[in-house]
Amino acid sequence: MTAQIIDGNALARRIRAEVAGRTAALKARGVEPHLAIVLVGVDPASQVYVKHKANDSEQTGLKATLERYPADMTEAELLARIRALNDDPRVHGILVQLPLPKHMGSQKVIETISPAKDVDGFHVASAGALMVGQPGFWPCTPHGCLKMLDTIGYDLKGKHAVVIGRSNIVGKPMAMMLLGRDATVTICHSRTANLKAHTLQADVVVAAVGKRNVLTADMVKPGAVVIDVGMNRNEEGKLCGDVDFAGVKEVAGWITPVPGGVGPMTRAMLLVNTIEAAERAAR
Repeated sequence: MTAQIIDGNALARRIRAEVAGRTAALKARGVEPHLAIVLVGVDPASQVYVKHKANDSEQTGLKATLERYPADMTEAELLARIRALNDDPRVHGILVQLPLPKHMGSQKVIETISPAKDVDGFHVASAGALMVGQPGFWPCTPHGCLKMLDTIGYDLKGKHAVVIGRSNIVGKPMAMMLLGRDATVTICHSRTANLKAHTLQADVVVAAVGKRNVLTADMVKPGAVVIDVGMNRNEEGKLCGDVDFAGVKEVAGWITPVPGGVGPMTRAMLLVNTIEAAERAAR
C-alpha cells in the first residue's frame, strides 16, 4: 500500500479563491477587510512566517498591515498597541506572531486581543466557544487539519484519533475539534509510555511535537490517516515533519507532506478567520 497524498497547497489555493470572492463582496459594500500582523523582535522563522501571511492576504484582496517592533519593546508598550488596534474599527483581525521575547508573557498578550479580532483563535474566549459549540474563531492549524480530512471525505464519527502533542496551540484544540466530530480521542506526547501501542490503534494520527521521526512506519495501522503538523530540518537542512514520511507512506492510507501539507492550510485558515471577522463586524 502507498498512501494517497493530501495536497495542502492545492486545497489552500481553493480556499484563498473563496476568500477573495468574499473579500470582493465586502469591498462592494464599502468594507475593506484588514488584518494587522504584529512582529516583535528579529526571530528568523517568524520573519518568514509573517511575510507569507502578509503575501497570502494581499493575494486575496485583504489588506494586511505588518507592524515590526524591536525585541526590547516593553510588554506594556505592546499591550497598549494591541488595545489601540482593538479600538480601531478599520482593523478586523489581529495576529501577534509567536514566539515573543522572553520578557513578555505570551498568554497575557493574547488575552489582551479582543475576542472579536482574535483570528489566531488562541484567546481563552475562543477556546471556550470551541468547547461549547458556540461561534468563535478556531485555531488555524487544527482547523486546517480538519479541512484536509473534509477534502478527502473522511467521516470521523466513531473513529479513534491519536494526537501526539499536548500544546494549547495545536494538541488540545485539535482534540476538541475531533471530539466535536464524534471521534474518540487520545492525547499523547513524545514521552508517553509505549506510544506505539496507542498509535497502532488509531484510525487517524496527528503528529504535532516538533521532533523528527516521532512517528515511524511500525507505529501506524495499515490504512490510517496521518496528519503531520511538525516543522523541522533534516541533516541536509531541508524541511521535514515529525513523521518518517518515506516509511509511513508505505503503510498509511492518506498522509500529509512537509512541506506542502498543513503549513499552507494554517495560513489559509487565518484568511478564513479574518474575512469572517470582517463579515461579522459588517452585519
